[in-house]
Amino acid sequence: MMHTEKFLEIVLAENPVHKNFIDRALAHLTDDEKSRLEDYLDYAIGKGLSPDYLAQSYLTIVEDTFREQLYFMKHKEYRHKSYADVAGDVYHNDDYMNRYMYGLAVTAFLWPNHVDLARFFNQTLPTDKQGTYLEIGPGHGYYMMTAMTKSAFDNFTGVDISAASIAQTQNILGHFAAGKNYSLKQCDFLEADDLQENSCDAIVMGEVLEHVENPDVFLQRIRSLAKDDAYIYVTTCINAPAIDHIYLWRDCESLEDMIEGCGLKIKEADRLPYEGKTLKEAQAEALAINVGYVLEKA
Repeated sequence: MMHTEKFLEIVLAENPVHKNFIDRALAHLTDDEKSRLEDYLDYAIGKGLSPDYLAQSYLTIVEDTFREQLYFMKHKEYRHKSYADVAGDVYHNDDYMNRYMYGLAVTAFLWPNHVDLARFFNQTLPTDKQGTYLEIGPGHGYYMMTAMTKSAFDNFTGVDISAASIAQTQNILGHFAAGKNYSLKQCDFLEADDLQENSCDAIVMGEVLEHVENPDVFLQRIRSLAKDDAYIYVTTCINAPAIDHIYLWRDCESLEDMIEGCGLKIKEADRLPYEGKTLKEAQAEALAINVGYVLEKA
């Protein structure tokens, strides 16, 4: 675990108050998850990234999220309300977006709710289903790489609006899933006109809905692209401020009403309230809740 130890040493030297959180996070991980974190850091360092760069990338997420949490606590709303408010500084700023994506990938191992959502994905992803897999907003590419290495789908497509995200996904797929049949497209998902109705056997969209102004339109398009028996996996969050979160749900009910209003049915749900709180308490206190759903066409 050489890379993990060095990474955490740098993180805690700069942010020592983060130690209790890190200790709890590591205790939450299985040995296999710890090994996969080490493998990810080894991959990133093998690409020429330094442990210091990776630690600073993670701290970017920690510090930006803390700043947005303070704003949310004071104003009871997200700082930004539109895609235009954040696009230039985040999605189309390759330097920031690269740090953001590397840092976000590490949170999949160090933030317990993110770990649990990854477990939910691994537990529900069909391993014997064939056909076409579509991922909307693959970002750092870890979920798409997982699907390519664990499932039997024949071809894989990723669509992301960020050039930096497409490049990161390309790199991780080339390293961990070489030889698989896949394509990556840099475009707005709603404008990807080569995607056909009723063509997808699996659609995955992790942490995208809170980044868009009209999440219902995304859900409606997912429904139109999915086959009747498609595996549909979606994650998002409630009362969870971040630098590029613009759509605010205040409770699970309003989110799930939107999902069902778009012609989708919830088969399985993973609702993960703020640490130490029940779901009811987290909603009442406007604390962050992460949610994952396996959906089907109603």
